[in-house]
Amino acid sequence: MVHDPSDLAQSAARAVLIMADGSLPDFEAVFHPEAYNRECAAEPPACREPGPAGFYATALWLRTTYSDLRWEIHETVTSQDSAAVHTTMSGRQTGTFVVYDANGIPEQAFPATGGSFAVTQTHWFRIAEGAVIEHWANRDDLGLAQQLGWVPPTPVYLFRMWRATRAARRGPASASTTAE
Repeated sequence: MVHDPSDLAQSAARAVLIMADGSLPDFEAVFHPEAYNRECAAEPPACREPGPAGFYATALWLRTTYSDLRWEIHETVTSQDSAAVHTTMSGRQTGTFVVYDANGIPEQAFPATGGSFAVTQTHWFRIAEGAVIEHWANRDDLGLAQQLGWVPPTPVYLFRMWRATRAARRGPASASTTAE
């Protein structure tokens, strides 16, 4: 089925932009109840749920780490039931970024550096029944890590990462003590 390209482009752009400041009702209006995020493997378990709740959990996870989070949309390209959105994601790391393993256990934690970043990303969306049903992305994660000072890590930052990872594995209450 061929969809109206402007509808596809608007749905895809909205799906990106609400990550910065959208509420759960915004996500419910954009994401299909069975929507799947192919990028959720290293995210917290709540982000792995299908549908709007999982995507909203991803937004909250990102917002916990990055202040002033935003996406600038450069181009949107559509074809049949899909749209690709080329963006720049920017913000400032004010919280610990935690990466999770397949079992939902914190695998690595990157404590806040206070640094700002701007990295390009391309997000791909498949649209069904007027809503996003599938998402995947190409991101410049190395550029993000370099801009925030995660790599190459200094000995002091490696120690801070070790402490933050330990705290994340103990639970949310202890993770907040490693943000210094």
